[in-house]
Amino acid sequence: MPSGQQRWETRKPVTNDDQSPSEPDEPSVTNPPTNGAAASAENSPSSTHPLLDAVDATAAHAFEGYVVRKDLVRRFKGQYPVPTYVIEFLLGRYCASTDPADIAEGLAIVERQLGNRTVRAGEEELFKHKARDAGAVKIIDIIAARLDAKSDTYVAELPSLRLKDIRIDDQLVKDNDRMLTGGFYAEVELEYDAAIAQENGGRPFGVRSLREIQLSTRDVLETLSEGRKAFDVEQWKTFLIRSIGIEPSALSERARDVMLLRMVPFVERNFNAVELGPRGTGKSHLFQQVSPYAHLVSGGKATVARMFVNNANGQRGLVCQYDVVCFDEISGVSFDQKDGVNIMKGYMESGEFSRGKESIRADGGIVMVGNFDVDVSHQQRIGHLLGPLPPEMRNDTAFMDRIHAYVPGWDAPKLSRVLFTDHFGLVSDFLSECWSQLRNQSRVSTMHGRVQLGGALSGRDTTAVQKTVSGLLKLLHPDPEDTVPDESLEWAVRLALESRRRVKEQQKRIGSAEFRNTQFSYHMGNDGVERFIVTPELQSQDGIGGDPLDPGQVWAISPGRQDEGTGLYRLEVTEQPGSGVKILNQPVPAPFRESAKMGEQNLYARAKELVGDRDPRAHEFSLQLRAFDAAKSGAGLGVPVLMALSSALLGKSLRGGLVVVGALNLGGSIDPVFNAVAVAELAIEKGATTLLAPVSCRRQMVDLSDDMAAKIDIRYYTDARDALLKALAD
Repeated sequence: MPSGQQRWETRKPVTNDDQSPSEPDEPSVTNPPTNGAAASAENSPSSTHPLLDAVDATAAHAFEGYVVRKDLVRRFKGQYPVPTYVIEFLLGRYCASTDPADIAEGLAIVERQLGNRTVRAGEEELFKHKARDAGAVKIIDIIAARLDAKSDTYVAELPSLRLKDIRIDDQLVKDNDRMLTGGFYAEVELEYDAAIAQENGGRPFGVRSLREIQLSTRDVLETLSEGRKAFDVEQWKTFLIRSIGIEPSALSERARDVMLLRMVPFVERNFNAVELGPRGTGKSHLFQQVSPYAHLVSGGKATVARMFVNNANGQRGLVCQYDVVCFDEISGVSFDQKDGVNIMKGYMESGEFSRGKESIRADGGIVMVGNFDVDVSHQQRIGHLLGPLPPEMRNDTAFMDRIHAYVPGWDAPKLSRVLFTDHFGLVSDFLSECWSQLRNQSRVSTMHGRVQLGGALSGRDTTAVQKTVSGLLKLLHPDPEDTVPDESLEWAVRLALESRRRVKEQQKRIGSAEFRNTQFSYHMGNDGVERFIVTPELQSQDGIGGDPLDPGQVWAISPGRQDEGTGLYRLEVTEQPGSGVKILNQPVPAPFRESAKMGEQNLYARAKELVGDRDPRAHEFSLQLRAFDAAKSGAGLGVPVLMALSSALLGKSLRGGLVVVGALNLGGSIDPVFNAVAVAELAIEKGATTLLAPVSCRRQMVDLSDDMAAKIDIRYYTDARDALLKALAD
């Protein structure tokens, strides 16, 4: 854009050579709107203005001149052959206002410019005629360029006019070298020289000037940081999601997290991500419609020269030219060279690739999106969740290890009218410019001294989690001087750990022993409780998972009574200053009340050997029983209750996959279990990997079938202290 022209001042549209109603400086090629969006009274901005909320009011004040109503964008979407960010660029220029009169006037200008400057199918010759007749015509199109070796000159290409040999000045190519790697959208002034047309092999069409569809000033982060101060965290999340055209109030919390995870590659350098899921959930929307700093590679051959470097002329590839390179329909992508995947694997690890002896560094991220042909649970039964990747990638654990985050595309709903927002959002080119500049910063230091990652994470796991946390925090707190609250930090850490663990689980499924330990965890602060992170798609609602539960939670099996069979339960305990044990179930089953009393009294009597110098009488415990079978009484759960109370007081989790059986009496003795084989069979059925049972059960377990015995690790305890030591996670 010409220097000195500021994009974002608050103003009414003014008339100049770009904006005047008649636009006398160029021929008029009018494409009337198919629905009269900007012209008809019934579709005027004032008559269809959405019901604005508190976030809109805050946004309009905090980002005056930088916001646009997203419903205005949809008026033009699909009518003209340009992506969303091109339309928003024009709307931001002429409609960045809350005044209905200003918006109406701006819409008329945008309608006129899109009608006059975009080429629909079948109108190619009409625009060429206008260029010949008037000497020049302005169009909005992708402009790409290549070197014509025969003439040693650059030639440009405008796809909408099907012109591939347009004259272009060398300096324009040097100043805009992205046109050599696929091109970009621009406002192009195309001239026609009749004299050159008479020459043998002449090229009558030439580029007189061009203006990128991008922000004219790069000084935007200060504006973003200042405006962010007006929002709380949840409001800011809402505003960010609205800025990409989606209405967060129509999404679940999981789906909102998916939308924010999709943004991370735009703000974090060399961020590698994969998103697989059902069709139609908008996986490629951000990369195709929202930001000019992203490039979408559709399924098919990907050349090493185009992606990385052309060894013949040294021309840098897409990863050097764009912030994000997204492979759409990844299952159909392949490289033209056998070592293409290895080159990409090396780049994803180090951010570098070689051209001869020269090492070239780039910071473009790699994102791969694709579809499942079946649902997630079925995909896990027939293989693993990276199965849709190309054959040379799908079972390569080293390649998988370079992926920083696996975004669960199945948690995002299919796009429909109700998911598109009618509220204010940041104009796309302002937003994408802010994102691009945030890549120069890091928020990894925010974790130092506040978060400790668990021992199951390898070096690459830690790097991946740190990069994801850094990206999420930059989205939520763009000002590096802002204090990040613990709630925001913990949200980012949990999401990052889950996204990386999802990658690790697929490596584990392939069978590599080195990826066996996937129990990712973290501590908040030096004395914080260790929290374990699970991937929800691996969890069963009524089964025992392999991951440790939070402190104070334990899986338990009741041996049952004469009138009730065995049953699976989960006990959940929280503690706070006070005294006593409060059972939250109402009404409380009498057998469970007895189990809770036995556990409580044994904790008081044996506190020293169970919890050390902690005083259980100075704590109030809240205890809840959840039943997963027909048995509901909670009979014979004294030992599990004691394990849950002790775990909560110690702030330590019990082993993952563990289920506990055993009844207590007031003297601390363990009551016998008379149906130990039935208990073990239920534990196996519910997915337990370890059964913790009284040693008196040992002889009965001889009757457990060999097939069943091979499926579970049975550990025996002699007393309550022995049970606790064997139950606690390492």
